[in-house]
Amino acid sequence: MKASNATAAFFENSTVTSRLTEIVGFGSNPGNLRMMTHVPESISSSPALVVVLHGCTQTAAGYDHGSGWSSLADRHGFVVLYAEQQDANNPKRCFNWFQAGDIERDKGEAHSIRQMVDHAIKQHNVDRSRVFVTGLSAGGAMTATMLAAYPDVFAAGAIIAGLPYRCATSVPEAFECMFQGQTRSAQEWGGLVRNASSHQGPWPKVSVWHGSADATVKPMNAGEIVKQWTDVHGLKASPSFSETVDGYPRRVWTNSSGDDVIEEYVITGMAHGTPLAVGDDENSYGAAGPFLLDVGISSSYRIAEFWGLTEQAEDVQRIRPTTEPVRTELPTVFTGERPAADDWAARGAARKPRQDTPNSGMPHMDVGSVITKALRAAGLMK
Repeated sequence: MKASNATAAFFENSTVTSRLTEIVGFGSNPGNLRMMTHVPESISSSPALVVVLHGCTQTAAGYDHGSGWSSLADRHGFVVLYAEQQDANNPKRCFNWFQAGDIERDKGEAHSIRQMVDHAIKQHNVDRSRVFVTGLSAGGAMTATMLAAYPDVFAAGAIIAGLPYRCATSVPEAFECMFQGQTRSAQEWGGLVRNASSHQGPWPKVSVWHGSADATVKPMNAGEIVKQWTDVHGLKASPSFSETVDGYPRRVWTNSSGDDVIEEYVITGMAHGTPLAVGDDENSYGAAGPFLLDVGISSSYRIAEFWGLTEQAEDVQRIRPTTEPVRTELPTVFTGERPAADDWAARGAARKPRQDTPNSGMPHMDVGSVITKALRAAGLMK
């Protein structure tokens, strides 16, 4: 839905060695997804679990290489689980966040991801109170789905360049939400989450990230996601406080107990992608690439910090992974989405994000052309 063939072709000759291991036999898998995990050599006796969902045209291994979640897991001792979409389900490998049969509790892709979580919990003695989910773009929208459909499973989530839960239940509605945005009252948005399960609370914490120059998923979606979850948490529309983190604005909503339960980062001048800070210090993870943008702030690290995963674990021991049906990934093509070019000065960016990728030979993608083709394919434009 959101990438050109030229961009995918660019990476056909670029490979990275996967740090992930495929797990088979994790359940009935009604959504026909693949399950990948990374288990550090040193984890606590009851580790946390982070579920990561890639964007369109990407692979689990490619997104892990770019986002750095497995490296974070090695440093802080938690288990990482990736769900990977298959071409048979969606030709651009987008999670089907806009199909009712895949976004309802115990149905389709959402149910497959839930089965993966349950398998990982049992296999690695995961602390059920520390299960988290994050994703980019279509993976971000599916993250919103998992938080709404399974609020009893996830302690928190992080939605990157995503959309509110159930803003679309068809392909035409999906394009409308992405390119135009959909405005609803906070109560209406919140009601969609409350009606997704019989859960009455407590509700997951939510971290929202979006680029102010995102031409693929309109930035207003970040605000609508915040409206949805502030209503669910019963919070006021205005944030409890604002601050600057790594040069970018962060808004935070706290509950009556003083806990930070919702945060929002709008990355000034950034296009569509996951914010990275590439470097050698302890707060820098991942590698820049298509839709993985080096803008000087590591969303993966900051999200892990928001969830409490960067605190020093007191009970860490050396373990031997339990034997189970697995298939180790061979070196895989690092495919992803290419960010649109932006005129930073025209957009009045306070800070110019470092969005260039290591290889300057990447083919140019005409975002307008891609959008037009997508709209025509969806029957929204002649």
